[in-house]
Amino acid sequence: MEAKQQVAIESENRSKFRRICVFCGSRSGNRTSFSDATLDLGKKLVERKIDLIYGGGSAGLMGLISQTVYNGGCHVLGVIPKALQPHEIPGETIGEVKTVADMHERKSEMAKHADAFIALPGGYGTMEELLEMVAWSQLGIHDKPVGLLNVDGYYNSLLALFDKGVDEGFIEESARNIVVSAESAEELIRKMEVLRTNPKRMGNTSLKRKRGC
Repeated sequence: MEAKQQVAIESENRSKFRRICVFCGSRSGNRTSFSDATLDLGKKLVERKIDLIYGGGSAGLMGLISQTVYNGGCHVLGVIPKALQPHEIPGETIGEVKTVADMHERKSEMAKHADAFIALPGGYGTMEELLEMVAWSQLGIHDKPVGLLNVDGYYNSLLALFDKGVDEGFIEESARNIVVSAESAEELIRKMEVLRTNPKRMGNTSLKRKRGC
């Protein structure tokens, strides 16, 4: 009886995602809340038995999320361009590290292995990775949920820019739904799991969807 209950608990905790790609900064930022949110996201991934795919760095939020997931017993795959290794891996590497030729191959490789994407606070690189996954979704290259962990309103201005794009006629209103956002990891993952169950709620408007990347 106890064994059946344990199996039921594990089944309930297991997410609809096997692997999530997390985009985040190679710096920690100026607020402790950024690190706190990163730790929380890492713990939520471990609780749901979700493996991590990320940019391969050992510094900043990248190092924190990878260490948290790795210490929790889940698999970690870091994908990093050869030219960035000296800058983004100043310390010991965590989990499996795959070296690629350039930034485009990095994004393509991460997207190929991931079931969904989450962006934590970060700089230009994080935003560029996020926006490329959004654009790929709109074009029908993938149908995977894209989430924004909006810690302390860090991405408020970016979300407002998306709304402005809709208002000014540059973004289809349905495509605005591609990005889901939340202030906590728990809420964000739950929203993304709903999208995984019902991908039609995402806003592909340009081309017919294709499975995978």
